[in-house]
Amino acid sequence: MIPEQTINLTGKVALISGAGVGIGRATALALGKAGAFIGIHYYSSATGAKALLDELTALNIKAMLLPADLTQEDQANAVVETLVAEAGQLDILVNNSGGLVKRAKIEDCTLENWNKSLDLNLTSAFLLTKHAIPHLRATGNGRIVNILSLSVQTGGANGGGSYAAAKGGLMVFTHTLAKELAPQVRTNSVMPGTVETQHHEIHSTAEMMENYRKQTPLGRNTFAEEVASSVLFLASDMSSHINGALIDISGGRFLR
Repeated sequence: MIPEQTINLTGKVALISGAGVGIGRATALALGKAGAFIGIHYYSSATGAKALLDELTALNIKAMLLPADLTQEDQANAVVETLVAEAGQLDILVNNSGGLVKRAKIEDCTLENWNKSLDLNLTSAFLLTKHAIPHLRATGNGRIVNILSLSVQTGGANGGGSYAAAKGGLMVFTHTLAKELAPQVRTNSVMPGTVETQHHEIHSTAEMMENYRKQTPLGRNTFAEEVASSVLFLASDMSSHINGALIDISGGRFLR
């Protein structure tokens, strides 16, 4: 049966990690506007998360704040259980938390930097997913979307190797979950190009950003809302027979 060509998440509950800024924020808005109850996880972006809650509330979208360090298992578990206790279920998990700890070529990368990169970008997703699985399975139609990075393609430009390795691990983790959790839960991923967000304001120079634009056939970098639209699609019944897939959202920058 082909679903109607509209996306309606009314009655669904979504948990978005790192929802205070950037892609996470745009995703929370997209899923919320489609009718989902939104669990807003944040760690260091309290101001952005609270502003997001206010914006969702003004739109009559149900949401709640879920502060936690997701690299700590007890806190990751608490996020899931707190949301389910409030909303009654969990249908959609978006593993978005992550970031570049520090640019360093592998020969100069400290063990601390390496471990922090893995914890922030991969371990956090593992812990949150582990504790979300029973609730996602219970719905009979759970969905997980993992947010990757174009560094999976590049190997991590300009000293981003540890970040790229962690995101590469998240890609493989997507494949693992797609096999282990189907058919009750579908797992997919999106791979944004260079996104015009705070991440690159911090870690990329204006010259680097302009070079990324020139390397992209569509002539510009990606917007967070464009990533969110793809997440919304994968979180909906519009993608009912897509499992273990990766959507490249880079404007054709890396054609395979």
